[in-house]
Amino acid sequence: MTQTVARKQGYTATVVAGCFAVLLAQVAYSLPGALNGTFQQEFRTTGAELTWITAAFAIPMVVFELTTGVIGDLFGRKRLLQAGALLTVAGSIVCYVADTVHVLWAGQIVAGLGAAVLYPISLAMLAAVSPSQEARSKAIATWAGFLSVGAAISPLMGGWLAADGDWRTSYLVVIASAVVSIALTQLAADSSAPEGRKLDVPGQVTLALGLIAVLFAATQGSEAGFARPEIIGAFAAGVVLLAAFVVIELRADVPLLHLKIFANRSYAIVAIATVIGMFAFLATCYSMSIWLGAIQHQSALKIGVLFLFIQAPAFVLVPVVSHVIRNFSPRWVLTVGFALMAVSGIWCSTFDIHDLSWTRFITPMLALGVGFALTVGSITAVAINTVPLRLAGMASATTNLLRDFGFALGPVLIAAFAVSRANGDLTDGVAAAIGASGLQPPYTDIAGGLAHQGGAMAVNSMPVVPGAGPDLPPVPMPESLRALAFESLGNAYSLAFVVAGVCAAVAAALTLIGLYGSQRADVEEPQAGEPLITAG
Repeated sequence: MTQTVARKQGYTATVVAGCFAVLLAQVAYSLPGALNGTFQQEFRTTGAELTWITAAFAIPMVVFELTTGVIGDLFGRKRLLQAGALLTVAGSIVCYVADTVHVLWAGQIVAGLGAAVLYPISLAMLAAVSPSQEARSKAIATWAGFLSVGAAISPLMGGWLAADGDWRTSYLVVIASAVVSIALTQLAADSSAPEGRKLDVPGQVTLALGLIAVLFAATQGSEAGFARPEIIGAFAAGVVLLAAFVVIELRADVPLLHLKIFANRSYAIVAIATVIGMFAFLATCYSMSIWLGAIQHQSALKIGVLFLFIQAPAFVLVPVVSHVIRNFSPRWVLTVGFALMAVSGIWCSTFDIHDLSWTRFITPMLALGVGFALTVGSITAVAINTVPLRLAGMASATTNLLRDFGFALGPVLIAAFAVSRANGDLTDGVAAAIGASGLQPPYTDIAGGLAHQGGAMAVNSMPVVPGAGPDLPPVPMPESLRALAFESLGNAYSLAFVVAGVCAAVAAALTLIGLYGSQRADVEEPQAGEPLITAG
């Protein structure tokens, strides 16, 4: 039986299983989007603790995607996809029973490991069964559409259940979806590509430790201070480890990441634009979620509705995007998509934090969603179709790594920037605010300690200044102190929107200029029946 016949026989069942698997992964990943305000209120988190809820999922997802791609190539993808769904079940159970933010982090880590399997393996399975470039492009567009469906329904579901006072039920829905994914995958065609592939332990270790060190330093530095020795040390260690990863991969006989792929200009430009653009996308999403949820304390359901406007276009426009990918240059599709993201971020930066009208976010979020719909499918198509089919597993894993690395950087870096700036403004004005509050000792010292240790997010959300025993009961939080924290956060996240918009504009410029005149991949010649795509 030839490989082509096998792919044709299993095409429909595999596309269904792969699309549902990526839907599951994105539902699990996007769930905190609408719940950041709810988590902040329930667990009384600081800014960095809130960021770690998302980062705890994203970091293992990014760190292990390349390795799961190799494992799938070596030993088969079908069982591995089912294992990813099982990990999602385990992580969601932990999140469901979480009574502290630290337990929630643990559940997110396990679920993130599941996503590290689901994203690259589902995409590689689709690429493996597609009998032609046209079929592959359609499958990729559908896969990207289901990814966006997951990102749309997850915050909406979480917001709706949180509004009913039962956000934990969201994780039961994730568990049920994972069970369905396991059943659907049982019907899919298995595939592998073991030729020239093996596990690269030194590469995996240096990549994992390097990424973890950098993301840890960025997240903790926002509150602890970036000048602290441990933060500087973590950044330095991360840079050294990632540099070691590159050296190891260049010298390895069978590398975890085939760096020669980046010799193709189209692939390299799209790779850089992917990281920057996906950072801008999720930074905008995350900033909107924090703005409405954790700062203004608006309903999680409203935030979920806005995520529907962000993600629905990618599903609704699946036929359009599929047509566009096949018939238009990725250069123009990516440029327009990133430009729409830039418009969204800059537009949101003009809003006033004192204006509680959430509906004003609808139009810029819709622009963000259309931009994402145009870019995510095009990025994937360029990556998969630029390399020979026998490298599709590695290319899909690499593409997911780049996209998800941008996603991981979004909340981590934008929160590090915004929280650090907001806490700095709070520190500068806290003495005057306490002086104008009418608080008396020891409440003045307690309020000052809360501001310095918990930061602007804690002050903005605390209804009272804690007491110190039965003789010193809590007292209401002074309006002068709360207003300072509120405005500090609003100003910081307005600038965060600007940063996201500028980064999206940079990604647009990269694709517009960098892909000009690009013709074809030059990594290695394809074998018979292994098509390449032009990007110029």
